Amino acid sequence: MSSSRPAAFFAALLGLIAVLAIPAAVLAAAYTDRVTLLEAVYVAVPVAFVAALCAFAVYRRARAKLERSIKRTGSGAVRTARFLAFTGLYLALTGALALGFYGVLHLRS
Repeated sequence: MSSSRPAAFFAALLGLIAVLAIPAAVLAAAYTDRVTLLEAVYVAVPVAFVAALCAFAVYRRARAKLERSIKRTGSGAVRTARFLAFTGLYLALTGALALGFYGVLHLRS
């Protein structure tokens, strides 16, 4: 039976992309004149959401591999992947709520 470490590493990488997508978009908007903050967030929130969902799916696969193994190697990597996946999902949903409220306020004004 293969180790859960490669799947956990990939899940952590996807979770890290999800966590850093919105701050990277804000920095890109702050340091360039080509993109506005609103345009950057319009792109970053769906990217963060999709990356977080993929990280969560890969994390579940890594956890299943870990539960079926005799040697419990890679449990720390699986926990890190879970943390990053849930944090990325939280940030993506928070960004989606912020964009939704902005849309409602924009329609009402």
